[in-house]
Amino acid sequence: MRGSEFAELKAFVAIVDRGSFARAADYLGLSRSALSQIMRQLESRLGVRLLNRTTRSVSPTESGRRLHERIAPMLREMDDAVAQAVGATSRTAGTLRINTLSMAAKKVIAPRLGRFHAAYPDVVLDIVIDDGLSDIVSGGFDAGIRVGGRLQKDMIAVRLTPDIKLLAVASPEYLAKHGEPKTPADLHHHACINWRFPGSGKIAGWHFENKNSAIEAIVGGPVIANHQDIVVPAALQGLGILYAYNDDGIAEALEDGTLKRILVDWSPTMPGLYLYYSNRRHILPSLRAFIDCLLDRDIS
Repeated sequence: MRGSEFAELKAFVAIVDRGSFARAADYLGLSRSALSQIMRQLESRLGVRLLNRTTRSVSPTESGRRLHERIAPMLREMDDAVAQAVGATSRTAGTLRINTLSMAAKKVIAPRLGRFHAAYPDVVLDIVIDDGLSDIVSGGFDAGIRVGGRLQKDMIAVRLTPDIKLLAVASPEYLAKHGEPKTPADLHHHACINWRFPGSGKIAGWHFENKNSAIEAIVGGPVIANHQDIVVPAALQGLGILYAYNDDGIAEALEDGTLKRILVDWSPTMPGLYLYYSNRRHILPSLRAFIDCLLDRDIS
């Protein structure tokens, strides 16, 4: 196979994996026009249309789907072989693609970026914040970070944080006006701020438990959103009760009194944050170094 033919196939797999010419172009370090030209050359050479394109989306045709199923695993095996060869050297370099929850990006990754770069200046961190739980393998990511109970199957998982509390909170103003619920059943008489999962579009149920029982509550209210930058301010502004992980925004609001915990005896503990990667891939030296950094191991 000529080098140009290999480049065409690699470009095709990148487009299908990411579902976007723009994201594939960024990943490959090409312009969108150059990537489009490569795909036209591939389709012309093969004499078959491989992609369905619209102004908003791209997807494989049936021929493209069959081609992707055959060659994508081969290309990943080649990448693994190269990574394993590089791993035999002392140099840690290349691009490391991480798919992470926004909470993990803020709490775990962001504070350690400078330290990691100082230790490994030849590694490029390509970090995608994604609360939609994308498939890291099909998306071409080297690793993902998720809450422990929501990991993909057949993955190697590394715990990054202790377990996390789910907290029900509301502003003092809201509680003064509407009263404080004493049990989860009381939530049906309150305004609640709901979370919509970005990937599936489903609205999260509210799970409560104490020593004696567990309750799943389906609640309603004036705001539904898929990002902390909306749901936390909604609670701060007195729009209703919020049920969320105890991230920095909520912890700060509880400390300064702008939010108050409720249903304390009903708040369960959830698995903490984990980094995970495919058990079918040889671990990259850069990923091993990144894990050590996130765990605050000595990387100097």
